Amino acid sequence: MRVLVQRVTSARVRVEGQVVGRIGHGLLLLVGAHAEDDEQGLEFCADKCVQLRIFPDDEGKMNRSLLDIGGAILAVSQFTLYGDCRRGRRPSFIAAAPPPRALQLYGRFVELLRQHTPAVEEGVFGAQMEVELTNDGPVTLMIESPER
Repeated sequence: MRVLVQRVTSARVRVEGQVVGRIGHGLLLLVGAHAEDDEQGLEFCADKCVQLRIFPDDEGKMNRSLLDIGGAILAVSQFTLYGDCRRGRRPSFIAAAPPPRALQLYGRFVELLRQHTPAVEEGVFGAQMEVELTNDGPVTLMIESPER
């Protein structure tokens, strides 16, 4: 699993012009599922996302987690995180999980996030989405499940 983590002051996702998920201060998570992802990798990524100390403390140092600040999560599925652009002009998505499996993995990842905090909003899996965000910092990090 790959999760692109962005610290945001606000974020929202629209499908067909309708807002389907919106948060204030917290994390926008763009989530890509690998064909070989397993429960252990999902748990690792979910725990890492909510425990990452990337929010400022009283001295301005990145020392607080999402849970410490009471922030929210907007999780958006994004298979293109597994796009391989090393050869040719068109990305290869061979490493990405096929849609039925990716939906299962993404759904389980969101369940695991909700075990940490109820403040989790989502996009719509497989839909054409428009994502708007105000990146705070900017802070953007990549989390990947451990080697398979």
